[in-house]
Amino acid sequence: MLTARGARGPTRPRLEDALEPATMRTIQLIGLISDTHGLLRPESVRALGGSDLIIHAGDVGDPRILEELRRLAPVVAVKGNIDAGAWSADLPETAVVRAGPALIYVLHDIDTLDLSPAAAGLAIVVSGHSHKPAQEEREGILYVNPGSAGPRRFSLSVTLARLDLRRKPWRVEFIELVPKPEGK
Repeated sequence: MLTARGARGPTRPRLEDALEPATMRTIQLIGLISDTHGLLRPESVRALGGSDLIIHAGDVGDPRILEELRRLAPVVAVKGNIDAGAWSADLPETAVVRAGPALIYVLHDIDTLDLSPAAAGLAIVVSGHSHKPAQEEREGILYVNPGSAGPRRFSLSVTLARLDLRRKPWRVEFIELVPKPEGK
């Protein structure tokens, strides 16, 4: 897990710094969570159990969430638009993680992506912000938004995701923590 601060502030990691530490080679199951907004549900903790790594794609809302997640597995977290104050000063805007065969780029809002993932050699881009769970492949890059695991927003489901890197194609499983209200 590596982050780097670029010339324009903490927005762009240096991909050449993303060398694979020995501990990252064994990562096969990654828990993906975002937009907790200060609420870590017991259902989230249960769903993330057994993860080799947890990625939080921003809008953490409370540093205790990251502390609790670290009890389950190592955590990579980025700053979201609601993360403010001294506790969030060390959260980077973006992060690069090498997990087994995958170079993963993490940011909060996909609309702020300011590099070409394919040109940068990335395999996966993880983001949050929209509160909508999504998985899409473009130009050979897997884009994943685990949705929102915090307080319900709008009429969306409350979700997170698990990413399985044990074999290709990589598998993304969305876990609905709280179903959408009926009729929505």
